[in-house]
Amino acid sequence: MIATLTLTMLAMSGSPASVMASDNFVAVLSGADEVPPRATLARGLATFKWSKDGTEMSYTLTAANIENVAAAHIHCGVPGANAPVGVTLYSSGGVFGAGRFDGVLAQATKTAPDAAAAAACGWVTMADVFDAMKSGNTYVNVHTNDGVLPTNQGPGDFPGGEIRGQVR
Repeated sequence: MIATLTLTMLAMSGSPASVMASDNFVAVLSGADEVPPRATLARGLATFKWSKDGTEMSYTLTAANIENVAAAHIHCGVPGANAPVGVTLYSSGGVFGAGRFDGVLAQATKTAPDAAAAAACGWVTMADVFDAMKSGNTYVNVHTNDGVLPTNQGPGDFPGGEIRGQVR
């Protein structure tokens, strides 16, 4: 009986690359979760939905009360530590000081991590990104820049990241 139950559980678990409906993820972004924490009223939400075969990740990134958005990424990293970029979710194309933003910042489907992620994060395929998300080793952050030196002068001017949230 125990052997049958064990075999049934193993058969149902599938391979690490198989994705189930419960394998969708979310990140709630705030300044308090940035490293170091940022005093900002900006907030965000990133949702991730995976294809059944784990080769595509669709996402929606929303933000509110934020100014001068320059970029947004998935990073390979644990809570409380900064880490390299793995997947670009949004880029302003080098335009800084764009002003206030509220709404859907980016919505797309990714089929590969950024090229540099292979070296920086060890991510070669989307399955690598999925495994990192599932293990809790990814976060999303939104970078801001007003285009005026010096940087890090307050909301709308945090090139290293203004809001952040661990992917869960």
